[in-house]
Amino acid sequence: MNVSSSHILVIGAASVDVKGRAHKPLQLGTSVPGDITLSFGGVGRNVAENLARLGQPTILLSVVGNDPFGAQILERTASAGVDVSKVIITDQCHSAAYLAILDEAGSKTFAVDEMETMRLITPAYIYAQRGLFKGAAMLVLDSNLSPPTLASAIRTAKHYGVPVTVDPTSTTLAPRLRKHLSDLAMITPNLAEAELLCGHPIHGREEAMAAVQELVAKGVGITVITLGEEGLCYASARESGYIPAIRCEVVDYTGAGDALTAAIVYGLVNGFPLDEAMRLGVSAATLTLKCPDTVCPDLSLERLYDQLVI
Repeated sequence: MNVSSSHILVIGAASVDVKGRAHKPLQLGTSVPGDITLSFGGVGRNVAENLARLGQPTILLSVVGNDPFGAQILERTASAGVDVSKVIITDQCHSAAYLAILDEAGSKTFAVDEMETMRLITPAYIYAQRGLFKGAAMLVLDSNLSPPTLASAIRTAKHYGVPVTVDPTSTTLAPRLRKHLSDLAMITPNLAEAELLCGHPIHGREEAMAAVQELVAKGVGITVITLGEEGLCYASARESGYIPAIRCEVVDYTGAGDALTAAIVYGLVNGFPLDEAMRLGVSAATLTLKCPDTVCPDLSLERLYDQLVI
């Protein structure tokens, strides 16, 4: 299938990721042996890089500091094929950073993010870049954007008839999306984020299936709730389903959800059936789980199909 010539516009965080994975059980108050790695992340940036590696024309709007890390973030992202020409380079603050502590299994136990740069993505900046919305196949947002900027981006997309996908990003940020659900073409929360959007606990796959349909009833076009090792549930107004996870040896969980979102968006804008787009998402997440980098550097459509869940 030919890649859509229309670009995808992504607005969100770009950061340096520092990850420490323990070799032994973590202990409060002391250090344990492990591996410490540095890579480049930020939900918006990760989604953009994954899309570009799949061959989709992608433009990223974000902010980096005028510092060595900012230069490296831009270089890595551009080398993957993302258009970073409109990314703000600022002297007002240093590049965003994300610090994660992973246990022996690669699961995140604690994390700290510093996203001060994102305050520079303002409604005025969105307005100045409004020409990039025109003709876009989709707008993808992460919830690191301030509430006024989220509203401005969604409103601008609506004006140009561009469907909007949002990654809730974290339980801290997910509540920002409640007032916008009816304007979203797709949303991709994990279970904890979905609980905040629905306003009640969600236990297990059966309740997750009810929750995706509940969010569709609130106006979301397509809802995807990721269940970690259990796979994902999805629903639209016309269909719903469950896709199991692909069993694999996990190196690092970081970035798997961003890869899943990117591959589903890729499938949708290129006319794949909804269930096949979901399978592409699970396949992309699996490749990322097996990779020490936040974004799998050899991601491709061919690799997704090599391990597509039936």
